[in-house]
Amino acid sequence: MNNLILFLNSFLSYLLLFVIMIALVVIACIIGVKMRKSKDVRLQAEAVLEEEEAAES
Repeated sequence: MNNLILFLNSFLSYLLLFVIMIALVVIACIIGVKMRKSKDVRLQAEAVLEEEEAAES
């Protein structure tokens, strides 16, 4: 019985660690996607601005 309790304790400990790691990966991916979308919007706005300046010249 003691071995079973030790096994479950160890298993649940590693399971919790795994869940935390997966959560960190998901959060990092979400932040990365948001940052990339923000950069794309900024680059698009700069391109439009340059295009308008070239049309005025």
